[in-house]
Amino acid sequence: MSKLKSLLLCFWRILSRPATHLSLGALAVGGFVAGVIFWGGFNTALEATNTETFCISCHEMRDNVYQELRSTVHFTNHSGVRATCPDCHVPHDWTDKIARKMQASKEVWGAVFGTINTREKFLEKRLELAKHEWSRLKSNDSLECRNCHSEEYMDFSVQSARAAEAHQSFLVTGEKTCIDCHKGIAHELPNMAGVEGWN
Repeated sequence: MSKLKSLLLCFWRILSRPATHLSLGALAVGGFVAGVIFWGGFNTALEATNTETFCISCHEMRDNVYQELRSTVHFTNHSGVRATCPDCHVPHDWTDKIARKMQASKEVWGAVFGTINTREKFLEKRLELAKHEWSRLKSNDSLECRNCHSEEYMDFSVQSARAAEAHQSFLVTGEKTCIDCHKGIAHELPNMAGVEGWN
């Protein structure tokens, strides 16, 4: 034990001493290179975890919500434009993306400890999970929806009369946001009995 302790103390002295053999320029260049490598690794990991393949790599997502998405217009449609998990659940702006990734650490915790590892557990927690997501979208004015859908470019004349009226009344005025009316657009709704404002 004393040998390990003396080795650690020696290592600490080396790390805490000013550099005697390296120039300030070498330290600066070395620090810059290390920073680039760290940033490249960090960004690569961030983007790797921001793919649909990563999202459905756990069976909870693959067997539940992903199967529901496959039957919606967001998955297959006449235009061939498809929304993936990160398109709707991860903000595109870098700072918001980092905040969302930190929130997602709770989801990883749940996957590790089996919070929703069976269909029955998933259905039990479905309303709670949906409320979290609806609240997040409400608070950011449905930003992820607006990354693809903009009321500025909507052609109200080709929408149904009801949709055109709602979009002009609520979206354009800012009175409501997308998620207020479009819950369950890409996934099945949970049991909404007792949810305030739901008919």
